[in-house]
Amino acid sequence: MTLKLQLVRDDEVIFEIPLSPIDWPKKQLRNEFKEAEEDFERLSKIFDALSHETRLRMMMRLIEEEDHTMNFTGFMRELELNPKLVWENARKLSEGGFLLKTGRGRYRCSEFGQRAFMLMSLALRRLREILEEVEET
Repeated sequence: MTLKLQLVRDDEVIFEIPLSPIDWPKKQLRNEFKEAEEDFERLSKIFDALSHETRLRMMMRLIEEEDHTMNFTGFMRELELNPKLVWENARKLSEGGFLLKTGRGRYRCSEFGQRAFMLMSLALRRLREILEEVEET
């Protein structure tokens, strides 16, 4: 059985990849690995940004906000964080491209951040569940 991941926009498949290395042509798989190595630093910042519970909670709060904006003290109050934790985690999210500083102590979730967060936190979780189900059958 071949599993594929598809990205669809307006009923048109714009991206598709097999989820097993045996379903990839060898040359294409080598090229993908090479490109992943070249993009390692950028990917590391993205994964690092979402590899901590506090940063996940900060992103969830930003996405819940209608304008995807929150201030420094809002993070402290709503997530019960001290200033150092807000600053350190906001810096990591900014480095990963998830946050934009819009003013003194004010942060907005970037367009990239919104999409990447949905993909990496929600879609990957669902994908993991499906892959585990397939493995069990």
